Order: sequence, then C-alpha cells, then structure tokens
Amino acid sequence: MVATTRELRAAAERLSLPAVALAPALVEPSLRLLADGAGAAVLLRRQWAGDGTAEAVVLHRAGVPLEHPAVVATALAWGCDQICHASTGRAVDVPAHRYDVPLVERFRQLAARAATRVEIAVALAQDSGRERDKDDGSPRIDADEAAHRAAVEVLASLGVPVLSEERADGAVADGQPWVVVDPLDGTGNFAAGLPPWAFSVALVSAGRPVAGLVADLSSGRRWEGADGAGARRDGVPVQPRPGSTVVVPSAPAGDSVVVPTTARRVRITGCTAIDLCLVADGSAAAWHDVDRSGSHVHDAAGGLAILLAAGGVALTPDGEPLLLSPDTGARIHFVAAPNDAAARDLLAAVR
Repeated sequence: MVATTRELRAAAERLSLPAVALAPALVEPSLRLLADGAGAAVLLRRQWAGDGTAEAVVLHRAGVPLEHPAVVATALAWGCDQICHASTGRAVDVPAHRYDVPLVERFRQLAARAATRVEIAVALAQDSGRERDKDDGSPRIDADEAAHRAAVEVLASLGVPVLSEERADGAVADGQPWVVVDPLDGTGNFAAGLPPWAFSVALVSAGRPVAGLVADLSSGRRWEGADGAGARRDGVPVQPRPGSTVVVPSAPAGDSVVVPTTARRVRITGCTAIDLCLVADGSAAAWHDVDRSGSHVHDAAGGLAILLAAGGVALTPDGEPLLLSPDTGARIHFVAAPNDAAARDLLAAVR
C-alpha cells in the first residue's frame, strides 16, 4: 500500500505515469495504489457495476495480474464481487466466503461485504419515509431499516447471533460469540445531510470486541481491525497517539464539557463509531461519555474493536477494562484513549 509521496513517485515511474495522476490515491478512499520492492505496481478504483454490486477496477498495472493476492485482498476489503481490467474488460470473481477459516477471518470478509450492501441500501432509501422517534428519543428513518436488512442478510451466514439496534435482542448463550450491528450510526446527521454517518459492526467474544469494521457512508472511508492483526484506515495501518483534540458524543445539557488539561480542542461529530475510529487512528487523542447519558453497545462495539486492535484502551468509570454484554438496550460509560495512562488521566479529569 502506497501511503507517502516518496512511494507514490516510485510507483508513478513504474507505471510510466506522472506523479500528479496518482496523487488522488493518497486521499481518495475509492482509489488504492499498491507497490512492492520488486518493481510491481497497480492502481485500483472501487466502483459500482451495472447490477449494483461493487467491483475493483485495475486502471494501470505493471507486473501485477488480476489474481495477485494484494489485489484480491483489496477487493475483499472493499466488499467487491469482481476484479476487472479497465482496458480489456477481463474480469475475475472475488473468492467466495469460505467456511474452513477461523471465525474472525470469516467475519472480516463478510463485514466488508455487508458494508458495501448497506451503502447501496442507504443511498436508495435517502428520500423515502418520514422521521420517527426511537424509544430513547433518537430519530429513526426508513434508511435505518433498509441498512439493517442489507447487513443481516450478509452476516447471517456466520452462524452466530446477530444483534442490531433495529431489532429486539435474540438469545446469546454463555460463552458464545456474537455480532452486533449499528446499521446507520448518526441517523440524525444523515437526516440533516450533515456528515458523518456510518455503518458499524463488531464480533464479540467473552465480552471483548475482537474484530470490527466502521464504514463512513458519507465519505467512503473505512476502518477495520482485529485482535492480533492491527487496525487500518483505507488499507493503511493506524495507531492511536497523544494529542490535544478530544471528541465527545454530545454537549451535556446546561453544563460544560469536561476534558483533560492537555485538551485544546473539543469536537462533536454526532457519530460514536466514527469518534472511536478517530481515536484509533490518532486523529483525536481521546473520547468519553462518562458525564453523559452513556452509549449503547451497538454504537460503540465496531469502533472499540478497531481502537483495541490499534493498541488503544477503553476503561469503565471504575478504571476496569470495558467488557460488552449482548444487551442493546443497556447504557455503557467509558473512556477511550491511546494508552492506559492517558485513559486514567481522562477518568481523573471527568470524575
């Protein structure tokens, strides 16, 4: 994965293209520039096929076949069904979901596919239906339901319970892994046309979110991560870091926002899943809801999985590692930070 201008210039030389032609690949989530140390390079674009599925299109390549493992991995991460060559039209199918690999790997592939299906469902439902209120006062629109159906249709083949904000919780046996989905996190933002809004999903085992994906449906950015495999944003490895920007879910009514003394900026995005990803990738230094009404497991699980995979920390108000329960109605409170010391400093500031 090319992530720096130096790498981009080297790839441009291999592809016999000017560097400016490849520059968008550094910032556009729908473009991916891959290169290795042996002279191979390829520029990919994610786009929609005529049947409404996603495909990874090879725009330019040097020494890279369509079936190259890095190309296939990118197509899988994008949730694509096919890989095709722009100039020849030749296409190959992305390998189907396998049942003979560990659950975490199956989840990661299906989560990417589910996110792509949700993109289409939400886009088609954008102007349909009226806004209503959920039991907790947050808005519900037809796009929530469309996103739920699209996600669960894909994730059901995992063979584990799938919990969703849009349905009553099903039974989860003791010790059984489970998946939790927020089909459309930031519904209020979506209804107002004010980014971000996101699809969020996590695989939870023994209370720990061990793998997760968050797709920013307003920009196309994707974060994903798994225990032991690290975390990535649009294919680039990320990790949390100290800083002076704190994100919070909302402003407390009639009160001030409490932050550590190191904070210089406070941001409110209205999308918890994205907030936690911003901590995971180092864009923000911390997040908390300790002095607010709390979050739901479906709001937080996907972002938490990515935060933990990136090396970050989530602690309860008692200073204990956060464990999740399969209860989408319960409220949870926690702080998210780059490391244990930063998390405890944040707890001390907001208590």
